[in-house]
Amino acid sequence: MQQTYRLVIDCPDQVGLVASVAQFLADHGATIVEASHHTDLQTKRFFMRHEIGASSIKLDYASFVNEFAPIANEYQMQWSLNDSNHKRRVALLGSVESHCLVDLLHRWHTGELHCDIPCIIANHPQMEQFAKWYDVPFHWVDFKTLGKDRAFEQIATLLSDYNVDLTVLARFMQILPDWLCQTINGKAINIHHSFLPSFAGARPYQQAYDRGVKLIGATCHYVTQDLDEGPIIEQSVKRISHSDSAADMVRKGKDCEVTALAHGVRYHLEDRVIIHRNKTVVFA
Repeated sequence: MQQTYRLVIDCPDQVGLVASVAQFLADHGATIVEASHHTDLQTKRFFMRHEIGASSIKLDYASFVNEFAPIANEYQMQWSLNDSNHKRRVALLGSVESHCLVDLLHRWHTGELHCDIPCIIANHPQMEQFAKWYDVPFHWVDFKTLGKDRAFEQIATLLSDYNVDLTVLARFMQILPDWLCQTINGKAINIHHSFLPSFAGARPYQQAYDRGVKLIGATCHYVTQDLDEGPIIEQSVKRISHSDSAADMVRKGKDCEVTALAHGVRYHLEDRVIIHRNKTVVFA
């Protein structure tokens, strides 16, 4: 895999902005491997993602950051520069349903997801079998014995001890407390088994069945203090019919869940997602 630097920018839309960035890159011999731009006309914000061949540019990572800073300040940028060779540390949180967790583990094991998985945390001990299969440290947090407050304190300690960059709720069927949502804001991804904003909360497939919908789906979104209302990264849908039972919807919906979650996690790891208010710009 070619090493690249990912330059991601979010700033007020201004004349000369793209030209200044392009001139900076040209002055330092950069080869642009991929370029994406978007302007939000309502909020007048400009979003940019450039992937730059690391071997082409005449600056090392630290020098790039230092020399680009004046341009960033001039245009009031919120920006980041990430090295594609750097692997983010991803913690997987699981519960009873294993399909999303196992799918992510397989994609990681085969190299599709460029990251490290330092730990799996679950509130049910049977998830350990999958951790053993993929040789990942496993931690069972017993919510019944500890109670929710102490259980989440233990989870927060584990995330800190493992220096986790991204927390993925792979059908982790527990509502995170507000303080933990704030701690991992923008760095926690959830999969909800419905096409949000429809059928938020508990038993969405039963809600969909009762409503007689013809499409079901799943939504990958960032975790916030407002349950199932975080910025949406990716969604997947599947057509159903009147002959499908609620159980059929659950079975078919699992395909949507694993697809949406895998895509959302990959987009985040590749710096393709910019959070803007309660929405996202996704350069997929």
